[in-house]
Amino acid sequence: MTRIFETPLYPYARAADQDAAAPVRHPVVVAGAGPVGLVAAIDLAQRGVPVVVLDENDRVSFGSRAICFAKRTLEILDRLGCGEEAVTRGVTWNTGRVFKGETEIYSFDLLPEEGHRRPAFVNLQQYTLEEILVRRLRDLAEAGAPVQLRGANSISAVGAHHDHVRLEVDTPEGPYSLQAGWLVACDGAGSPVRRMLGLDFPGRGFEDCFLIADVAMHSDLSTERRFWFDPPFNRGQSALLHRQPEGIWRIDLQIGPDIDREAEKAPERVIPRIRSMLGEEARFTLDWVSIYSFQCRRMERFRHGRVIFAGDAAHQVSPFGARGANSGIQDADNLGWKLAAVIAGGSERLLDSYNWERVLAADENILASTRSTDFISPRSAASRAFRDAVLDLAARHEFARPMVNSGRLSVPCIYDDGPLNGTDARGLPARTRPGAPACDAALDRKQGGGWLLDRLGGGFCLLAIDVDMPEENDLPAVRLTAKGAPTLAERWLGKADGAIYLIRPDQHIAARWTSWDGPAVAAALARAEARG
Repeated sequence: MTRIFETPLYPYARAADQDAAAPVRHPVVVAGAGPVGLVAAIDLAQRGVPVVVLDENDRVSFGSRAICFAKRTLEILDRLGCGEEAVTRGVTWNTGRVFKGETEIYSFDLLPEEGHRRPAFVNLQQYTLEEILVRRLRDLAEAGAPVQLRGANSISAVGAHHDHVRLEVDTPEGPYSLQAGWLVACDGAGSPVRRMLGLDFPGRGFEDCFLIADVAMHSDLSTERRFWFDPPFNRGQSALLHRQPEGIWRIDLQIGPDIDREAEKAPERVIPRIRSMLGEEARFTLDWVSIYSFQCRRMERFRHGRVIFAGDAAHQVSPFGARGANSGIQDADNLGWKLAAVIAGGSERLLDSYNWERVLAADENILASTRSTDFISPRSAASRAFRDAVLDLAARHEFARPMVNSGRLSVPCIYDDGPLNGTDARGLPARTRPGAPACDAALDRKQGGGWLLDRLGGGFCLLAIDVDMPEENDLPAVRLTAKGAPTLAERWLGKADGAIYLIRPDQHIAARWTSWDGPAVAAALARAEARG
């Protein structure tokens, strides 16, 4: 059977730009067709912004790589028109189990409350998500959206100017030049664009190495995240097991520092490790094997003139907690509407707010990732003694369980004190404060049914719950009542009788009030658009 990553999905085709007498200028060029670059391109294309994606490959990535896609990412994919397919093709999970040795310490539920359209996580191989995104981008192009994906187009030189970026691009038929009004660099942790601009990528590396094995097998194990400290099959180290679609299981085994990477990837070394974990009777085949070590890094700034960095090109974290691809997709979600607004004549201060908000998110993710790695791989005898004591306590006492850190799983950043935040009325729930992503809720029949998030985002809008508001406004309005809708009331009203929210295009909350105040709403909108 031919696997999707073996097939060119966007093969090289000669572009008209290659025959132009002078370099053609495009409003936006995206470097890289991984999940982050494809999300950025789809978002811009849906907003009518012409965009060209350049990728050195002509097919999706090989191996599972990122596999855990969080609830917020799924909600972003819903807005882009491909969330349902991602969920349908993926494996849904909300719970996890933590072991020390052979003993289960405790289990946890990441989404214990009802009334959400999407689960806490979906496991889906990165190459499958990329396939879904490529087809979505292609569908948009066929429907007339101004978007192109050029495979086997590798950026070889970057020249940054005050009003554009000049690119030299290598192809199988030779090089050509083009210009970008804005260049969005989504070209990975080794970012050629970052290197060509001579920009630093400071951070910290970790010595321990981990073996990833994608294993094809049939198993009746439930779909949960399983993490082991000091398991009998990998003494003194850790292990992680995740179910994936298509009968594939992802295994991560800590194997220590100072190893021979090529030797450890050999089947004769990998298979005994896997058999020790799964048991002598297990029947499996190796689908993909890799060795990795952690790095936590971040660029000082994500915007450099007309070059904007997103995803691993801007920041890198360890994989524990599934914060890499999820935070990168949230970068693209934050950037898309802002870049579209700037191209339409809005303030470039919006792009400075992208830098502020997503640097905050990167620092949050790096801190969580570093702490997880330090707990999983203690660097000193004292750290290991503390870790083991916490694990022993957690097996018997609930108070110690939050101290166990097998990876703080990805949650969206809340932009507290962010530059676009406006009024925050007292008495409303903390979870829907300015800077926070909108919280979903099921809507009953009298309110049209469906899900709240489906009615929010794409552009600025007002959400009015049990508050009188003029019929004529400059913004689209969603009018709801919390009467008979306890979930909506709990998440959006708290103890208040009513509320009005200003919602950003990326579904983050910009401001809120408990009664209508036209001038205050106008002022908050100006601030959220970086005009105030």
